[in-house]
Amino acid sequence: MSMLEAMAPLAAAAAWVVAVAALRAGRRRPLAVVEDPGTRPASSPRRAQRAESRNAHREVPQFLDLLAAGSTAGLSAELSFRRAVACLRGSLARALGDVVHAIDLGTPWRQAFATYAAASGDPDLRRTVAVLARTETLGVPLSEATRELARTVREARRSETLERARTAPVKMLFPLVFLILPAFLLLTVVPVLITTVRTID
Repeated sequence: MSMLEAMAPLAAAAAWVVAVAALRAGRRRPLAVVEDPGTRPASSPRRAQRAESRNAHREVPQFLDLLAAGSTAGLSAELSFRRAVACLRGSLARALGDVVHAIDLGTPWRQAFATYAAASGDPDLRRTVAVLARTETLGVPLSEATRELARTVREARRSETLERARTAPVKMLFPLVFLILPAFLLLTVVPVLITTVRTID
């Protein structure tokens, strides 16, 4: 038995180990696996809270557009806020629904909204609170201020997305070089070498 024939089982085992490591690195489950919702482990409250915060963060530009539309239609700032919350769907709508409930109980709407924005930690919501305070102090039209803020928020998020897209190849380099490429070589080159050596012998 030649040395290459003796190394064939070791190469196959190494390829299997690398393939399993690559699958775990991807952290994806096969599409054919269907889990029973009753047996699926419940996610932690902290993870669910982070997911809610991310979803609410994505809905802020739409909320600003609705504020601008209500103000353009001639509604007051508070009525524009209420109409915007009523038109939203998702995590931000649920959170701001609690703010509307606090307003109904007697809390001033700007104070209730500012309290939620500070508690959420969302920078765009804090900027919205600052814009609302500036419109009240300086008399700037709410529609123009919120429309400009929505445009600024979208441009900032577009820039962040492009920046993440530029760094994606660098992040993919490690699994490509150390996981996928060795598995590809073990599964394609080694069998060809073994077959060639057997043919020569």
